[in-house]
Amino acid sequence: MMDFRRRIEKASLGKSRIILANDLDDTSANTLEKKTIANINRLSKYLCAIKFNFHVILPLGDKSLTKINRLAHSKGLQTIADIKLNDIGNTNMIAIQRLWRCGFDAVIANPIMGLENLKELVKTAHSGGHGVITLVHMSHPGAKLGYGLGVKDPRTGKMQKLHDLFLKWSYSSNVDGIVVGATVPNIISSTAKSIRGRCEIYSPGVGTQGGDARKTLQAGSSYLIVGRTILNSQNQISEAIKLQQLSLKP
Repeated sequence: MMDFRRRIEKASLGKSRIILANDLDDTSANTLEKKTIANINRLSKYLCAIKFNFHVILPLGDKSLTKINRLAHSKGLQTIADIKLNDIGNTNMIAIQRLWRCGFDAVIANPIMGLENLKELVKTAHSGGHGVITLVHMSHPGAKLGYGLGVKDPRTGKMQKLHDLFLKWSYSSNVDGIVVGATVPNIISSTAKSIRGRCEIYSPGVGTQGGDARKTLQAGSSYLIVGRTILNSQNQISEAIKLQQLSLKP
């Protein structure tokens, strides 16, 4: 089975490096399903993948999630469960088993779970051809307060920024991708130099949160995760096309 990194690269090749953050505010499961299906049908040709946050996944049962994942796959999209997974080993395993059963291709996880738990998560995911993407630095305004904290590396005793420690844990665990927000292009740039192609950079925060798509890609990001900038646009297709074309420029 082709692994996640190759699947999303194949899905993006010559098409788009835009991932839709389908983070809808509706609370009704029926409405969430209908709107998600409509978004996939309307926007899939301008995307390579679609991402679902906790507040969308939780109201939907296995049947609905499976239906949505099958539709996304039929349109050539990869699907990512953005649950920022962070727990003890057996809880992580049970969570990803359900996600894979519903058809998700990858999960976003938080390295704060610890290096050993992260390595086990990645090993288990890869055994079934699934992917793990880790948080290194988020895009929201308060992210710097946490990810910029000075911490001591438990193995070396050296002080460093939390996002640098998470980065080291991520690529040493052989993750498929890391999240670095579009609002911190300087960290994207330094991260790209550190990982040297060992995984891809996924950047949320373009547009609504202030990130610049062009600068984010130039800094070294591989994929742009875009939600409200497209979904709240008066012309979703026009906005998606603009980002799609920008993502494909050399």
